[in-house]
This record gives sequence, C-alpha cells and structure tokens, in this order.
Amino acid sequence: METNLLEIKNLSVEYKSKHGLLGSLQTIHAVNNLTLNIKKGEILAIAGESGCGKSTLAKTVMLLEQAKSGEITFNKKNILQMNKIELKDFRKKVQMIFQNPYSSLDPKMKIIDTLKEPLKINFNLSEHEIDTIILKTIEKVGLDKECLNLYPHEFSGGQRQRIAIARALVLNPEFIVADEPVSALDVSIQAQIINLLKELKEQYNLTFMFISHDLSVIKYLADRVAVMYLGEIVELSKTDEIFFSPAHPYTKALLGAIPQINQIGEEKILLKGDLPSPADLPTGCKFHTRCPYCMPVCRENIPEAVLINENHFVKCFLYNKNL
Repeated sequence: METNLLEIKNLSVEYKSKHGLLGSLQTIHAVNNLTLNIKKGEILAIAGESGCGKSTLAKTVMLLEQAKSGEITFNKKNILQMNKIELKDFRKKVQMIFQNPYSSLDPKMKIIDTLKEPLKINFNLSEHEIDTIILKTIEKVGLDKECLNLYPHEFSGGQRQRIAIARALVLNPEFIVADEPVSALDVSIQAQIINLLKELKEQYNLTFMFISHDLSVIKYLADRVAVMYLGEIVELSKTDEIFFSPAHPYTKALLGAIPQINQIGEEKILLKGDLPSPADLPTGCKFHTRCPYCMPVCRENIPEAVLINENHFVKCFLYNKNL
C-alpha cells in the first residue's frame, strides 16, 4: 500500500494588499480550502496558469508563507503546530529548488561555502566528512570539484541550477519542492535539468512537488498531476489519464493550447476572458465565468470532488449524477 508522505487538508492562505490611490486594504485569496496528498516516492506536478496559487502553495508547504487555516502533515506530523526542535528536523528533510538559479544563490559566497552552510547548521560533522558529502553531491549533479572555489556569476544558468539542486541534496532530504525549476533556462538546458531531476529521484528515493505551467515538462516528468485554478485543485489523476482523458473543462483548455499533445479530432476549448482576480473570487464554481459549459447550478454552488474512475478526481457539475 502506498504511503502518503505529505497530506494537505482544507488549506487556505490569504494576503492583505493595498489597493487604489487611497491604499485601502483588500484580501487576496491565494489558496482556498485545498486538500491534496503526495505519495512517498512520487513526483506530483501542480499545473495551472500564472496567478492560480501554485507558488503560494509551494511556499506555504515550506513554511515560507503563513497559512490562514487547515493542516499540512508531513510524516503524520502537522508542520503548522511543530515546536522549534521538530521544525529543525522538518527543515532537514524538506528542501526547495527555486525558479531563478541566480537570485537563489548568494553572489558573495563561493559554491563550496554555499554547500557547507546547511551541513554545518544541521549536523555535527568534521571538515573531512563535510568535504566528502560535498564532493559526492556535486558529482551527482554533473559538475566537477573545480567549480567549488568559484562564485555564482562565473557559471551559466544551467550550471547555477545544478548548484541549487546540489544545495538541496546535501542534507539528504526526503521531499523536495521544485518551483518552476527550469522555466528560466534555455530549452536545451531544460532537458538536461529535467533528466537530472528524474535520475536523482530514483537514486535518492526522493518525493517531489513539482510546480510548473509547462505541460510538456509535466508530461515527461510527473507520476500524477493536480490541476489548480484560483487556489483550488479542480482535477487530479495519473499523468497519462490527465493528458489523454482529461475531464475538467479547464484541463481540456490547457491541453488544447499545446497542439502536439492535442488528440486528433478533439474539439478545442477556448477560455473566455482572463483569470479573475483572487481578491474578487466568483461565487459558486470559480471557473464558471470562463467555462463554455456553464449551467445555472455552477453560478450558485461549489462543486464537490467526484471520483470518475480509479484515482481520478474532478470538481465539476458535469460529472454530478444527481443533477
């Protein structure tokens, strides 16, 4: 039986933001009552448009953003209620790879110091033990030891992202949150980093939350896909099921925007308008303002998650048999 490493239940995250010339405060509803489980050893991708809440979800899991309500459980412990000792242990087991490999590395630190820092903070190791771990890790990500005495600006974007991955790996984590880790790279370099992540997942028995808006990357890398819209998961299933038998109109629209993976003869769904502001969420189903299949019930009620076949969930009234 597959074990859930991370369990998110009814998570909500809100921001307060100034609006207009007078600076009146408005509430940004970034994540809305979201529930999601990630199985040990899998790569679960979070897909969706920019502004749908993907990065906020990632940062909240990393405790870089504060949750308004809900639970985030890692290895059966609620991380939102951990004490300082438990949090230190959690931070060793969970690491993050950020989108921009340049801004995520300290430009004033040599690479060897960047990699030594987390080891010195979290473990009582000798210099020889630290050096051994660093050399092994830097080799795993495809770099040689000569790079250790250089600074981030002396590397290409792809090399910097390999260093960022090495920094995430030195603590031997169980879980990695990768927030758009290849979107800032050239296409040829993207392929190298994607293949590297796939290899490291097998070698280290890692679990990934992989955030991306690039569906072609997700198709190649992920075991399961969660489609996110305005802070909610609207569809969740295995990758092949999402790509070849999508259920939610929003998922179909996302896939229809990529010609090479669009099924022959399938009618494309064109979305109406732009993504609504998370400060002024629509009532009922949040997708109804752009959905070509909108019904009266969609404007008034929030759809529940429906199991349409094994492990394939969708939030859409089109699949509610009671209507």
